[in-house]
Amino acid sequence: MKRLLIIGGGIAGLSAAWAASRANAELEITLVERDERLGGKIRTDMVDGFLLEQGPDSFLTTRPEALELSEELGIAGRLVPRTPRKLHSLIMHGHALSPLPDGFSGMVPMDTAALAVSPLLSESGRRRALEQQPLPASRDGEDESVASFMVRRFGEEAFQLLVEPLVGGIHAGDASLLSREAVLQAPRASSEPGTEGKPPFLTFPRGTAELVQALEARLSGITVLRGTGAESVRRSRSGYLVEVSGARRCETDALIIAAPAHETARLVAPLDAGMQELLGLIPFASTVVIHLAYRRSDVSHALDGYGYLIPSVEHSDLVACTWTSQKWAGRAPDDHVLLRLMAGRFGRRDLLGRSDEELFELASAELSATLGITAAPVLQRLHRWDMGMPQYTVGHVRRVDAINARAAAFPGLFLAGASYGGVGIPQCVESGTRAAAAACGYLAKQGVHT
Repeated sequence: MKRLLIIGGGIAGLSAAWAASRANAELEITLVERDERLGGKIRTDMVDGFLLEQGPDSFLTTRPEALELSEELGIAGRLVPRTPRKLHSLIMHGHALSPLPDGFSGMVPMDTAALAVSPLLSESGRRRALEQQPLPASRDGEDESVASFMVRRFGEEAFQLLVEPLVGGIHAGDASLLSREAVLQAPRASSEPGTEGKPPFLTFPRGTAELVQALEARLSGITVLRGTGAESVRRSRSGYLVEVSGARRCETDALIIAAPAHETARLVAPLDAGMQELLGLIPFASTVVIHLAYRRSDVSHALDGYGYLIPSVEHSDLVACTWTSQKWAGRAPDDHVLLRLMAGRFGRRDLLGRSDEELFELASAELSATLGITAAPVLQRLHRWDMGMPQYTVGHVRRVDAINARAAAFPGLFLAGASYGGVGIPQCVESGTRAAAAACGYLAKQGVHT
C-alpha cells in the first residue's frame, strides 16, 4: 500500500488529506500536527455565550475553493452572509470615522468618483488621486513594494489613508516592504459579487471552526497524530523518513509539508541547505487578537457597520476593530455587543511579551477615544499568534518559484500553506488540494509498497 504523510493540521493540511483520500481510497494517509487541536489559524472559542474568532471570521467567495469544499462536505447549506448594515468598512483618522469609499477591488480603488468625495482626503489629495496617470505595472518589469506602486498611482495621501489600512488589516504588514506582485491581485470589476451570485463573505453560524470540524468528521481511515511534532525530514530508500516527537519515525513514499515556512525550513535542513535558506527569507508578523464585550446600553455609538481600519500614520499598535456582533448574527447574547481588535504590525514593537492587562488597556483606550466607550467590559479575552502571519515582501513570487524549483529536485516532496500563495481560507484550501493532486499523481507512477 502506498503511503502519504502530511505535516501540518491547519486548513491546508486538512484539505490535502481530504483531497488525497477522495482521489485514492487505497492510500495510507497519516497527518501529524504538533498541537492537540486541528485547524491552525482557524480557531473559534465559545465563552459565556460569546463566539470568539481567533483567526479568520469568514471566507471570500470571489474564489471558489472554500465554497466548493463546503459543498463536498455537505455543509454549504449552513453558510450565512454578513448582517446587512448601512455601512461596511470605515477608516479611523484622528479618532474620527469615515466610510471607506465604494469601488475597491481587493486593495485597489476602482471608482474615481467615490474617491473625489471622500472626506478622508484633502482637496489636493483628491486631485492627485483622480489624475489616474497611466503607469506601467512595475518599473523595468521588476517587482516593487505596494507602497511604491500605489503612491505612484494615486498619490501619498490616498495611499496612506485608503490603501495602507487595508494592507495592514489583511497582512499586518508594512506596505513599504510588501510585494506588489504577491499582494495586489489584478483588479476586478468594482463591487464584484461572490461566486454565482453568492454574497462576497460567508461563514458558519458556529464560526469558521465548523469547516475544520466537518473535515475532521469526514477524514475516516486517515491516521491523525495530534500533539505530535515533526522534527526533521530525511531521504529513505522508498521515500522519506520523518522524525517525530516521542523518538518515533514515520516512513512514507510521498510527503506534503503544510507548515509555516520557518517550520518547513527547519524540517528540510537535512535535505537541502539552499531550500532551507530560501524558506527562511519569508518573514512573519506576530499579532494579538483582543475581544471586548459590553452591555449594549453602555455603548452610545450606533455601530451601524462592520468596523474600522486604523492607518499606520495613526502610530497605533492596533490595526483594526471589527464590530463582531454587528457583522454576524449569534455572536453575542442579546443586549450585548462584541468587538474584536487586531494588534501588531510587522516591523513595529513586539506585543507578545506585553501583559494581558497592558493589551486590554491598549484596546480599551482605543474604544474610548474612537467610540466613546468608557464602561468596563463584561468580557475580555485575547489570543497571541507568535509568527502567525507570513509577509510577502518584495521579490516573494520569485522566491517561491525558487523554493518550488528546489523542492522539485526531491521526488515525492510537496509544499503547501499560507506562506506561499495567499493567506485566505480559499487560497489555503487550493494550496493543500493542489499538493494532494501532485502527490497522488506522483504515487500513481511508483511501485506498490506493502
